[in-house]
Amino acid sequence: MAADTEPESEVFEITDFTTASEWERFISKVEEVLNDWKLIGNSSGKPLEKGIFTSGTWEEKSDEISFADFKFSVTHHYLVQESTDKEGKDELLEDVIPQSMQDLLCMNNDFPPRAHCLVRWYGLREFVVIAPAAHSDAVLSESKCNLLLSSVSIALGNTGCQVPLFVQIHQKWRRMYVGECQGPGVRTDFEMVHLRKVPNQYTHLSGLLDIFKSKIGCPLTPLPPVSIAIRFTYVLQDWQQYFWPQQPPDIDALVGGEVGGLEFGKLPFGACEDPISELHLATTWPHLTEGIIVDNDVYSDLDPIQAPHWSVRVRKAENPQCLLGDFVTEFFKICRRKESTDEILGRSAFEEEGKEIADISHALSKLTEPTPVPIHKLSVSNMVHTAKKKIRKHRGVEESPLNNDVLNTILLFLFPDAAFEKTLDGTTSTDNNNLPLESEDYNLYNQFKSAPSDSLTYKLALCLCMINFYHGGLKGVAHLWQEFVLEMRFRWENNFLIAGLANGPPDLRCCLLHQKLQMLNCCIERKKARDEGKKTSASDNVTNLYPGDAGKAGDQLGPDNLKETDKEKGEVGKSWDSWSDSEEEFFECLSDTEELKGNGQDSGKKGGPKEMANLRPEGRLYQHGKLTLLHNGEPLYIPVTQEPAPMTEDLLEEQSEVLAKLGTSAEGAHLRARMQSACLLSDMESFKAANPGCFLEDFVRWYSPRDYIEEEVIDEKGNVVLKGELSARMKIPSNMWVEAWETAKPIPARRQRRLFDDTREAEKVLHYLAIQKPADLARHLLPCVIHAAVLKVKEEESLEDISSVKKIIKQIISHSSKVLHFPNPEDKKLEEIIHQITNVEALIARARSLKAKFGTEKCEQEEEKEDLERFVSCLLEQPEVLVTGAGRGHAGRIIHKLFVSAQRAAAMAPPEEEFKRIGSAEERRQNSVSDFPPPAGREFILRTTVPRPAPYSKALPQRMYSVLTKEEFRLAGKVSLCCPSSSTMM
Repeated sequence: MAADTEPESEVFEITDFTTASEWERFISKVEEVLNDWKLIGNSSGKPLEKGIFTSGTWEEKSDEISFADFKFSVTHHYLVQESTDKEGKDELLEDVIPQSMQDLLCMNNDFPPRAHCLVRWYGLREFVVIAPAAHSDAVLSESKCNLLLSSVSIALGNTGCQVPLFVQIHQKWRRMYVGECQGPGVRTDFEMVHLRKVPNQYTHLSGLLDIFKSKIGCPLTPLPPVSIAIRFTYVLQDWQQYFWPQQPPDIDALVGGEVGGLEFGKLPFGACEDPISELHLATTWPHLTEGIIVDNDVYSDLDPIQAPHWSVRVRKAENPQCLLGDFVTEFFKICRRKESTDEILGRSAFEEEGKEIADISHALSKLTEPTPVPIHKLSVSNMVHTAKKKIRKHRGVEESPLNNDVLNTILLFLFPDAAFEKTLDGTTSTDNNNLPLESEDYNLYNQFKSAPSDSLTYKLALCLCMINFYHGGLKGVAHLWQEFVLEMRFRWENNFLIAGLANGPPDLRCCLLHQKLQMLNCCIERKKARDEGKKTSASDNVTNLYPGDAGKAGDQLGPDNLKETDKEKGEVGKSWDSWSDSEEEFFECLSDTEELKGNGQDSGKKGGPKEMANLRPEGRLYQHGKLTLLHNGEPLYIPVTQEPAPMTEDLLEEQSEVLAKLGTSAEGAHLRARMQSACLLSDMESFKAANPGCFLEDFVRWYSPRDYIEEEVIDEKGNVVLKGELSARMKIPSNMWVEAWETAKPIPARRQRRLFDDTREAEKVLHYLAIQKPADLARHLLPCVIHAAVLKVKEEESLEDISSVKKIIKQIISHSSKVLHFPNPEDKKLEEIIHQITNVEALIARARSLKAKFGTEKCEQEEEKEDLERFVSCLLEQPEVLVTGAGRGHAGRIIHKLFVSAQRAAAMAPPEEEFKRIGSAEERRQNSVSDFPPPAGREFILRTTVPRPAPYSKALPQRMYSVLTKEEFRLAGKVSLCCPSSSTMM
């Protein structure tokens, strides 16, 4: 048994050293990424042009790798340049150092105003960064940092990559990077020091030179000269010579004594605070050599006035309060409210006190037969205030969100005809905000689906916007809307047209609320014409007169109707006729004396009908050229017809849905055709009344000439004659045209059932307006508010003429056109539009602030004025602008004065001391230095070329960047040396 167990006791563990560790797999992944991005071999490129780091295009690409379960992101940053590929690029040439080392000595791009921090610190055009993928992760321990650095070094050596590779360590906010770059026999180490406080011995150039020389450890004596670039940055925060002129509007002054003092039609504009918070002046000494200047803890030659280069940048205030942006934003917030008007204001204002339990028959009779109101009670001033009295019955004056002065001013602004003590005659407002009717700005409502800038809807939107911001907020909006709806009902009941709306049917290019108001105006116009026709018939003892006819008939109707256009007269005449059926015996009694509406020719021909002698022609408009009836040879007359019923887009959509629900069956198709043929039937009846003895062929020749086909044939006598017949579709069995013709009776338009029931449609519109919540109202009018905001921005921009703003406004118009044409645009997209408008407003405010600060309007010389305006324009569009002439140029002198004023104010020195600064040159120099505060930031770039590590090694460029501020002290060193095994070692 012992022999059997002996082999088991000799079992030993076998370690497989061919298995890759996590560290090796990480290195392999880094090498794989570098190979995928083709970053192996010599990365040569053309010399860097001046300013290319800022003006050029930077791109980046990223990938993700992991070390065990810790994820890293690998990002390649590179400046896009023209390719300089040559054959044999991948061959490693021993006498060519990496591109990053060659760029060390390039001074064309020191202190770039806008670039990656590693670009500013090391002057690199291309590099790779390995950083923890999660923002909260960080590489803190020294051992892990060393492990990553060794991984980078091995990966660079294995792949032959000459692009610098960095590893981000410590917390990300510290921006700490260490890295390495390898070339043929050379290596560059990128090292960094980051401290909270600047050590006293390193607050000046001499101390930094000591660090740089000790770090490079040059074995030569004496040391090669060190090239120096210096930049001091001064910050101006106190604008003593300039105060921001924009003040919030004076609410008390808005309601002035005279009409229009409120100026509700004008949106506010501008920033309430100075949109420019700071001015940063960078004074630069780009090419200095050690020994030329002195800068130590006792004395310094670095006088900002004497700096050869000045450059300026401005710091913008974060989210400055802008009046226009706030107006539109606050109005947009109403769209998210859920309350109804009654919930906001309490008891409904549309119920008149004491009439809640009135008999319903009285209400119906009021709708169908409105009693005439004495003219003296219909003065416009009484009319405008009637609605306000109704709403005040339900709550005290002190409870009203809007006081009387504000409300009166708004109503007079919305209804300018109320300023005159006379009844309305239907004329519309001609105030178009000084925009030509055919201009691009005026027609902008087509793109935004809003309303014309001279319309009542547009003005209502602006009033509600201002009321919401200044006078009562949501309650004020609800109050004004109730007053507006009551005003609409008052005008409907008393036949007063709504001023500020274009004549004609609803414009489907406008918002739905504007269409509804136009529909109400159409109803008022038809009802007014019908009632006036009734009065005319009674007073002149002339009945059944078509009011649209001209000539003698027009003389009887009075001068007002003669002023209407032909189209308006037709619309009025074709809808008033159904008011009286008790006087049929008088219909068309003046047919012999009618004059033509279109061309003024007489249509009073008495050719009696041959087939139906008992019928007289009725409702003729004018004779149709040379056409005659086919069967009796009488002239063919065009009849007076009813106009099709005007429709808003929601009614059209409802009609389409109803027709679509009828389906595709034969019965559904027949019913759909009958619904759509109501207008056709009316026209057929009018045609039969105007042309007794006519046939379907006669009607088709006038109504649809393409469906009557004529061709030349030879008759029995050999003469060529025209023979006509109906088209194939007119001969289809059960044709709707044939059925409609058979059922049509010879009834003139005025005795037909109205195609457009203005009473019913007006009540539908008024009900629609009354049930609108403030949120619905805001949704309807938001396109008008955005439209007004864009017009305001364009108006303000035209005064400044900023090319970049013009481009942004075009983008806003394009974006808004796409978003606002949808029925229910998303809130996020609407917020984007409002944000864009606010940004443009802030940009224009910045331009005005800078122009005021630099006094562009005060320049007497035209050349200086143009230079300053160009300088201000560049400040808005560029990250940093070079000051021509530095401190001696025109802009430089202005900047100097701004700093002097700020310094004097800080020291509480009286302004008179400026004129007492007379002394020695040394005193003046000291005074000029004190004109500036201590620099907020000091940057130094030190360069040299020395052999390392031995005197006989190849001379390589060395560089150190340092920045000193109140909050931090940073050194970024780039030290190159020859590798011990390099063949370049001598």
